[in-house]
Parts: sequence; C-alpha cells; structure tokens
Amino acid sequence: MERVAEANAEFYQAIETGDIDLMGRVWAEEEQTPDLVCVNPGWPMLRGRAEIMRAWSLVMANVPYIQYVLTDTHIGVSGEIAMVTCEENVLTAEDDNPGFVAGGQVVTTNLFIQTEQGWRLWSHHASPVMLEEDDPDDE
Repeated sequence: MERVAEANAEFYQAIETGDIDLMGRVWAEEEQTPDLVCVNPGWPMLRGRAEIMRAWSLVMANVPYIQYVLTDTHIGVSGEIAMVTCEENVLTAEDDNPGFVAGGQVVTTNLFIQTEQGWRLWSHHASPVMLEEDDPDDE
C-alpha cells in the first residue's frame, strides 16, 4: 500500500509543480491498460493518454498556483489493481488577481494498475462537493 500511496502523491505533486514529465510517468501507457480515463470537475470525460496529457498540459500552463490537501484517504489493493479514494481540498490563485485564493472540495477516486515500472494511474475521477451555504435566517 505504501507504493500506491507514493504513486498517488506523485500525481498531485505533478499538478502542484506543473511537471508534465512527472505527470507522464504517473499515468499508465496505453498498452498497459485498456481505456485510460480522466474526469475533472466541469470537464467532459477524457479518454486515452494523448487526450489526458494534452488536458493536463493546458491546466499546468494556465493555473499559476494550485495546492491540494488530501483528507479521508483510503487505499485498497486487490492483486494488480489499487483504488485510492480521498477528499481533495483545493486552493488556487489567478494571475490577474494578485492575492486572490479560491478554495473548493472534491471527492476523488484514483485507480492504479501494477506495471513493470510500478503503480501507474489508470483512471482519475473527481467530483465537486456542493458545500452548504450559511442561511442568513440562522443567525
């Protein structure tokens, strides 16, 4: 399970540091897994390594700052397949608004497959959590 946790951490490290080469090493190759899939909140489903890597390149080129604090992380391993579920507490900033930081919460399932190179990401599915707004009548 430790190696799965490390592979999962590398995925988030790649995003936070804008390291597209690391992101490429995190994801499995097409011949290792059928139908690589990536679902990010508000995006259409991405299928295949080329489409997924192109999308991450765009994210990395256009998000100047992003940080993930993972909570409620659970790892399950069955043979050559591993599943990581967690809550992503995300902080982002924008270039055109210095000092502005936005936050959000996302629940995520990451599936990994054991390959000769180690654990590699097969599927990333992230869904936003709708946070309750404070009701002014409750005050």
